[in-house]
Amino acid sequence: MNISHVMARKIPAKIVNGFVVEGCGGNPAGLVLDADGLSERDMLDIASQIGLSETAFVSQSNTAAFKLDFFTPNRRIAHCGHATIATFSYLAETGRITQGESSKETVDGSRKIMIKNGAAYMEQVAPTYLNHRDWNPKGVTLEDVLDSLGLDAADLDPRIEPMVVNTGNSFAMVGVSDGARLARLSPDFAKISEISERLELIGYYVFTTDAAATTKDATTRMFAPRFAINEESATGMAAGPLACLLHDYLGLKQSSITIEQGKYMQPASLSQISVELIVARDGQIQGLMAGGYGKLMKQVDVLL
Repeated sequence: MNISHVMARKIPAKIVNGFVVEGCGGNPAGLVLDADGLSERDMLDIASQIGLSETAFVSQSNTAAFKLDFFTPNRRIAHCGHATIATFSYLAETGRITQGESSKETVDGSRKIMIKNGAAYMEQVAPTYLNHRDWNPKGVTLEDVLDSLGLDAADLDPRIEPMVVNTGNSFAMVGVSDGARLARLSPDFAKISEISERLELIGYYVFTTDAAATTKDATTRMFAPRFAINEESATGMAAGPLACLLHDYLGLKQSSITIEQGKYMQPASLSQISVELIVARDGQIQGLMAGGYGKLMKQVDVLL
């Protein structure tokens, strides 16, 4: 008998889709509860076996309601939006938390969580912006970014230049003119990964506000090959920065902004992310809450 088989532990995991639309679509996340005894190497191994863009590991915390560790198939990531929404939606559904305020501890500090009518919302910080002229010291030009997506300058939304926005994680925000251009992107994942490494990005968030493409405030695609995620269907940590960009640079002065994602990926998996901006009297964004609904899809066992 193989000794490694005898020694193997069975780790129960759940697959929960975050940011579903009426119970469908969304972005699947792995979820492992009661993960206190797992090492970082264990968590990376489990996340790699599950093979989804992110897996959340929930354990006890001395500073928040829960400690959450997030792993992609190839590395740790400080925050993950859809895995957070998936986790707290499931915790609420199973009675581990109730309506109202909760919190998560991460390697990057604690963040507030709110449960409203079964939906989970996560806190993000005030935005910082870095325009493409500031990328040059990192050895990256605007042309490099456009080339990595198969875009020309004429394909861009003429109202907004690409920039890096951070509300907890950094993403390159690239606005295109219409839905057809968003659908025809030709991402070069090796180039995107290299640029993301240089600019310390999670990835690219490409969007359009074209009314012919979506009934929401924007529809998007997200590419993060640096974290072994070529494309995913919902990215809460990117929707927050985009909502801030729409407010601060594109004149969308409402505090509630809805972002659609996954419509133009293949295969499509429609997701919806609601962002509530916290805006001071002077118009400055002080923070935000991004959220949506989660749904348990299946349970799996991983051998460790």
